[in-house]
Parts: sequence; C-alpha cells; structure tokens
Amino acid sequence: MPDPLTPPTPPAEGGTPARAGRREWTALGVLMLPLLLVSMDVSVLYFAVPQISADLEPTGTQQLWIFDMYAFVLAGLLMTMGSLGDRIGRRRLLLIGAAAFGAASLVAAYADSAETLIAARAVLGIGGATLMPSTLALIRTLFTDQAQRSKAIGVWSGVMTAGVALGSVMSGVLVEYFWWGSVFLVNLPAMVLLLILGPMLLPESKNPAPGRFDLLSVPLSMAAVLPVIYGLKEIPSEGWNVRYVMSVTIGLLFATLFVHRQRTIESPMIPPSLFRGRGFAPAVSLNLLSSFGMMGSALFTTQYLQSVLGKSSMEAALWGLLPTVLVGVAAPVAARLVQRGVNRAYVVSGGFVLAACGYGMLTAAGTDSLWLVLAGSGVIAAGIVTVMSQMMDLALGTVPVEKAGSASSVLETGAEFGGALGMALLGSIGTAVYRHDIPDGAPAAAHETLGAALAVAPQLPGRAGDALVTAAREAFTSGMQAAAVAGAVLLLAAAVLAAMSLRQVRVRETECAEPEKALV
Repeated sequence: MPDPLTPPTPPAEGGTPARAGRREWTALGVLMLPLLLVSMDVSVLYFAVPQISADLEPTGTQQLWIFDMYAFVLAGLLMTMGSLGDRIGRRRLLLIGAAAFGAASLVAAYADSAETLIAARAVLGIGGATLMPSTLALIRTLFTDQAQRSKAIGVWSGVMTAGVALGSVMSGVLVEYFWWGSVFLVNLPAMVLLLILGPMLLPESKNPAPGRFDLLSVPLSMAAVLPVIYGLKEIPSEGWNVRYVMSVTIGLLFATLFVHRQRTIESPMIPPSLFRGRGFAPAVSLNLLSSFGMMGSALFTTQYLQSVLGKSSMEAALWGLLPTVLVGVAAPVAARLVQRGVNRAYVVSGGFVLAACGYGMLTAAGTDSLWLVLAGSGVIAAGIVTVMSQMMDLALGTVPVEKAGSASSVLETGAEFGGALGMALLGSIGTAVYRHDIPDGAPAAAHETLGAALAVAPQLPGRAGDALVTAAREAFTSGMQAAAVAGAVLLLAAAVLAAMSLRQVRVRETECAEPEKALV
C-alpha cells in the first residue's frame, strides 16, 4: 500500500481519482480540531453549571437556556449553513465559523450576566453549525480516492463521538482547578490555529452554479427542526405532555412546508436531486437509526453510573470514557472490510447487530453491574460508529462534490433527529417501567424520576429512606432493561433494512472524481 504521507499523484488516465498525500492528511488533522471542540461543547457545561449559577444567579429558565441554547441553534442551522457553504465556499465558511466560535468563546468565558452567556452560547451554536458540515464536505474535496476517503470519514466519526464524552471530563478538570469560564477559553488556541493553517492547507471548493439563495427556506428549516427536537428532548423527563406533542406536531407541519418548497422552487436550499442519488436516502435513514441507538443508550448509562451506582459526576464522566476506546477501532475495521470486497450492506448490518448485542448485554444488568454496563455501552458504540462511518462515506460518495455541503448538513440534521427520537422513545419506555415498579406507598415525587426519589429518601423516617433508595434503583434498572429490549429489537430491524436497501448499492471510484470546476 502506498505511503499515505507521500505527495498526491496526478489522476491517471480514465479519471481515476488522485491519492491524497502529506498535505491532505495534515489538513485532515487541522479539520479535526474544530470538530472535536464543537462536539465537546455539547457537554462542556456539565460540571460548570453550579459555579455559573452561583456567579450569575440565573433563573431556572435562564439556566435551562444556558445549557440547551447551543445544541438547539446548532441543530436548527445545519441545513442553512451546509447550503451556504456550497454557495460561498466551504473553506471560507469554515474560517468565518472559526472566527465566530472563537469570539463567542471569549465573550462566554467573561460573561457577567446570564443574558450575555445565553447570547454567547447562541453564537457558539451558529459557529458550530458552520463548522460541522464544512469539515465533512471538505473531506469530500480532500480525499477523492474512495479507500482513503473511507479512512478519513472513519476518523471524523470517531472524533465526533469521542468529543461528547471528553467534553464532560475536560469540564470537570478545568472547573476543579480554574474557574467556569476556562471551559470556553480552551476553544481559542484551536480556532486561532485553524485560522492560520486553514488558508494554507485547505482547498476552496463550492458549487460553480448554485443559483439564488432562498431566504424563506431558512426560517422554514428552523421551524421544522427546532420544535421537533425540543419536544422529543423534553418527553423523557416530562412525559407525553400535550405541549410537547404539539411542539413535535407543529415541527412536522413546517417540515412538510419546507419539503414542498424545496420541490417547487428553482433554487432549493436542499436540492431534491440529492435523494435521487442511489444510496443517499438509505444512508440518511440508516444514519438516523444509528444515532437513535447511540443517544438512547447514553440516556440510561449516564444516569446508571451516577444514580444507581452512586458515582460522583466526575467519576461517572471518567468511567464513561472507557466505552469510547472501541470507537477508535470500529470505523477502520469497517473501512478495511469494505475495501477487501465485503459488501457494504453486510458490514452495516453487522454494525447494527453488534449494537443490538450491546443492548442485549444491558438487559442483563443489575443494580451493581458496572463492568457489564460499560462493556455493553462499548459494544453499542462500536456498532453504531461502524454504521455511521459507512453511511457518511456512502452518502458523500453518491453526491456531486458541488453539493457536498448540503449533503453533509442533511446527514447531520438527520442524526440530530435520530438522537432526540432515541431519547424520547427509549426514555419513555424506561420512565413508564420505573413508575410502574415504584411502590404505591412511596412519596409522590419518587414516582417521577430516580433523582427525585434519591432526593426525598433522606427525609423519610427510620429505614424507609433506605428501602425507597433500593426500590428506586431497582425500578430504574428494570426500566433500563425494558428500554434495552426495545433498542435491541429496533436495531435488529435496522440490520435487516440495511441488508435489503444497500445490497445493490455500489460507489465506484470513478464516480468520486472531483470535477475541476468545483475547485476554485
């Protein structure tokens, strides 16, 4: 195999894509910096909230928005920014986003009021929405060789997955030794480095004939995404409240209007032709299901470590890093199997089956099963990253390079929907079982959540408090087991769907050659 650090060779006759050399692989390393920080910012406030509450004294609603504003804005703007990158250039948008992300991080670090911090988190979300699709689309430009692109996307998937887990740990360490603003200041060196090296290492690429940018599609896309994400994320803790069901319904209504507009206007934000490419629609759907499996399990394992096993937040975050070890192995192995001629359909189906086995391990967990739960989580993560890396590779390989930004944003928006749906459905199953198994004589608050039961238990006389703690932990574990059964069944169904929908899909290297007019 040629050394990946050698200079790229010119395209061979017949349109064979050039292999990436030292410059491209170095550029990939630069691209991973913003991706890691964007994924870490989802969880970086995990340990900082108590200090923020003491310093800024936010109301309950303000504290909620301090935590959630970033993720909501990011999810709502992914499609807009992906389409914008195709029009003005992905490198240009990446650098603009890096500047905005760095400036907002500085403001957030020294915010003197809750309102200022919320506004800074919103700008961080805008910056994150520019960075995520741009990094993936630029990989499509940098790596025209199918085998090399698969490896690069595997790295992208692993970094994104690991970043969420690493964010909470870094938050704990920084808050322990510095002040809460330090969790934002760590973004600055990476963004400065990106602004310096990006223009030197990253090629500019865009759609040479993008058409007019449709401004009305921007609010329509946000109105389609945000209410659905909000409703689905609230359902696990609040139940199927009419307000949240209406929120999801309103979002789906706007989604219908958004799709209709994309199909009827001359220059759509998300070209419907993307979904006519063989393999793109299955890739988006299966990637959504993989995100469902990932977030659905994370919802339970995090609470299990803290509330069932009694680990501190920092201990739980550190233990939570162990399952990510398998993530670094899964994507490269999957890519190697496909390169050796194994049908991608069977590799993806195997990933879903592997994740289903991880859920099966969770069904056997008791109230003192640390290693079993960690092992199950690791197996789930390995299976899911196998699927994600292959679906991203397939989706980007089946679309023209000039539409790579839009394609990336659709993939990532679908993943946001899948994660929220996994938390809603599996969380609802777990909550229903928990409430059913809590003894009837327990205080009303104990019937709501495990956290509430642990909070009220010390107030009970005699051994009643200990009995409630034991019952609540057993009820939560039973709920996790029930949700794991549902997750395993869904992922096995996804394995069958993958085998059926991907069996005849091929991405030939000649299809992945870059049109020269797309690079400027």
